[in-house]
Amino acid sequence: MKKVKIKVVGGECNQHFHKIGDEWEVENFTPEGICTSAFSSIFPLILTLQCGGEFFWEKDKKVTRAICPDDKGLIFEITEA
Repeated sequence: MKKVKIKVVGGECNQHFHKIGDEWEVENFTPEGICTSAFSSIFPLILTLQCGGEFFWEKDKKVTRAICPDDKGLIFEITEA
């Protein structure tokens, strides 16, 4: 599968697990150190890029952002690596 990059670009983690600037690369396995709530909310977007899909609503169709479901709203940018 294609590599996908995840980067924290805004918001705040209410559990203090993540901070702005944290990054992970995803290929065939869940990256170490990312919490399960955050990963489960962005996994469909990761899988879309890994399988060659695009985000038609974005200016750059290979980059999108998503918000973690926690109450402070950590913002992730998901892009092809």
